[in-house]
Amino acid sequence: MTTNQELLSQYGPRESMEYDVVIVGGGPGGLATAIRLKQLAAAKNQELSVVVLEKGSEPGAHILSGAVMDPRALTELLPNWKELGAPLNQAVQADEVLFLNETGATATPQWLIPGCFHNDGNYVISLGAVTKWLGEQAEGLGVEIFPGFTAAEVVYGEDGSVRGVATGNLGVGKDGEPTENFQLGMELLGKYTIFAEGARGHLGKQLIAKFQLDAGKDPQSYAIGIKELWEVPAAQAQPGLVVHTAGWPMDGDTYGGGFLYHLEGNKVTLGYVVGLDYKNPWLSPFEEMQRWKTHPSIRKHIEGGKRLGYGARAITAGGLLSLPKTVFPGGALVGCDAGYLNAARIKGSHAAIKSGMLAAEAAFEALAAGRQHDELSAYPAAFEQSWLHEELNQSRNFKQWFKKGNTVGTLMTGIEQWLLPKLGMKSPPWTIHRPLPDHLYLKPAAECAKIDYPKPDGKLTFDRLSSVFVSNTNHEENQPAHLTLKDASVPVSLNLAKFAGPESRYCPAGVYEFVKTDAGEDRLQINAQNCVHCKTCDIKDPSQNIVWVTPEGGGGPNYAGM
Repeated sequence: MTTNQELLSQYGPRESMEYDVVIVGGGPGGLATAIRLKQLAAAKNQELSVVVLEKGSEPGAHILSGAVMDPRALTELLPNWKELGAPLNQAVQADEVLFLNETGATATPQWLIPGCFHNDGNYVISLGAVTKWLGEQAEGLGVEIFPGFTAAEVVYGEDGSVRGVATGNLGVGKDGEPTENFQLGMELLGKYTIFAEGARGHLGKQLIAKFQLDAGKDPQSYAIGIKELWEVPAAQAQPGLVVHTAGWPMDGDTYGGGFLYHLEGNKVTLGYVVGLDYKNPWLSPFEEMQRWKTHPSIRKHIEGGKRLGYGARAITAGGLLSLPKTVFPGGALVGCDAGYLNAARIKGSHAAIKSGMLAAEAAFEALAAGRQHDELSAYPAAFEQSWLHEELNQSRNFKQWFKKGNTVGTLMTGIEQWLLPKLGMKSPPWTIHRPLPDHLYLKPAAECAKIDYPKPDGKLTFDRLSSVFVSNTNHEENQPAHLTLKDASVPVSLNLAKFAGPESRYCPAGVYEFVKTDAGEDRLQINAQNCVHCKTCDIKDPSQNIVWVTPEGGGGPNYAGM
């Protein structure tokens, strides 16, 4: 396999383009950064060049979220969003919080529902549609958006500061050798580079390690969210109804819960979230989601309907205590690349937009002062004075309490999110820490109860491959696998031997399967074509042997209505 350095020596140097600000990721955080930069420049009648790199085929193609959106940050960014046609069409009409057992459910009385689960003034949305619309607003302000281009590596200056990114090479064959269609990637250089790749961003992960941005912080915690979009008979539609569930099918020691939201147009979006600090390697988040749909309280909403879409994505859940330092020489992290999501509210888009705005304001101020490639210290300083910091501070213990079991987690969430606010306290007077990253929680398979999941019926419940099909996932076949192994022997010698091959269960897309060789030996087969870019394998692999790298631009899911 020809290395990237060898390709550069043979075909280089790479072409480069220079901008004032380079933004990696065309999600809500990246696009909010771009829009705010252009707004500030227009207000000062200044020229400012801003480019957004988006690995999906268009903004929104790789976006996956529940989603109930708090419009607070969007209103700050674009106060006239309604007049501009933002696709926030369905206001929340009612909230239900259910505790499920295997056959029944207990509804939380309205007066007892914690504030974090109240959604008055929020909207049930397709975040993909909102992101696509934000992309249109950004382009209207003069932002350049390059869809289908992956930011494959960080470009550093001689002083070690971030100078920009390089896009991935095109036309590299499965064997790692250049084909006749080979094209060297391009460098996009900026005075500042903002990273907004979403949860467990490929480059964000490298930057956190290189600059030790997480020193002194709790390890980041993640969950996997698995989602489906359904069209249901009109008689079952309840536009604006928001349902959250806890309990069955999870056991009392595993963090997880379901969501079901009624959109406009007889659409229902529903999904299941499982904390990636689960212990039992036999657990399959995908199968748990399918099983959850069979509960009478969920089945009644979708039975007789048609599944339209499927997807999965990792979610940052560590909150304020796991938030890394968000700035480094030459750039910053925003949105879920940093970890601003509020797990207690199950909301991150408002936090992504707000953090993007704060980063943009710091970058604009620095550029106006003639600075470049230094630390944007005004950004974290502004965050600490913002309503977003106040919100995350109130919820800072949420995931940590659930590490002590669901009963303790539920009780303490009620105290911190319901009782303390009634007593006039904006944040709890105590702080709970978690010491371990998610991948260290798995127990040996021999110590855990095996879970036998029911077979799918093809009407209400489905298998992985039919699910991947409705995610519209595709990758150029003749390219190196973007799911790489540091040591090819580890999947069999450790993961299969000790943990019964958990990658075959935690992956929601059937990417990993153990097969027999002609000699009857086990080997791991990687079906990279199926990958929906959820990043779960990069997070949960017990030895951190799997490393997710960028495929060719435009590859992956192509979500519609999600």
